[in-house]
Amino acid sequence: MVTPPSIPRATVARLALYLHYLSELGDVRPSVSSEDIGAATNVNAAKVRKDLSYLGPGGTRGVGYAVAPLRRRITRALGLTKDLSVAIVGAGNLGSALARYPGFSQRGFTVAALFDIDPAKVGRRIGGHRVSHLDDLDAIAASIFVAIIATPADVAQSVADRLAAAGVGAILNFAPTLLKTARNVVVRNVDLSTELQILTYHAAQGSKSGVAENLGSAEDKQPQVGS
Repeated sequence: MVTPPSIPRATVARLALYLHYLSELGDVRPSVSSEDIGAATNVNAAKVRKDLSYLGPGGTRGVGYAVAPLRRRITRALGLTKDLSVAIVGAGNLGSALARYPGFSQRGFTVAALFDIDPAKVGRRIGGHRVSHLDDLDAIAASIFVAIIATPADVAQSVADRLAAAGVGAILNFAPTLLKTARNVVVRNVDLSTELQILTYHAAQGSKSGVAENLGSAEDKQPQVGS
């Protein structure tokens, strides 16, 4: 996936939110306004218009954006014009759940491989995918667009090192540890315990002020590149 460098990372994250909304909208409506998109994604309408301006002119005052063309433009901007292969490393509870997740295929991603090093797991089929040994990574690494690490924290760094050495340039890390990678490897960390701690803080602040917050933090969560 090649994202135009002129699009800020926070905007890229919000574009993914907009695409999700437009995909759910389907062909029910021929057009949609920035206010509609903003209300559905908890983003200010003015910011929606600014984000979409990076894709070129497209909206019409008083009418909005034609849904199907806008969906195609965001899809192209995010590099999702063809199915992208995903490898999952770790066939435990989380990795198995991800392997069975139907949302990947619905968003243009195909789970191409599932890896583990546990002899009890290697060879099993999970979600229609045969678990391969991590030693087989090199054989298919060239076809992998992004790898998901769903391993215990103590082995996540070594897995990231193997992925980077094999040429995988994008990693989604679910292990509760920060990874150190080369600058040409894009890492996105998803630490569920940290998210719960952040949510707990904001929930407590919201209860004090009597104001509920929606923490759709796409604006604040930016991809971590290397270290």
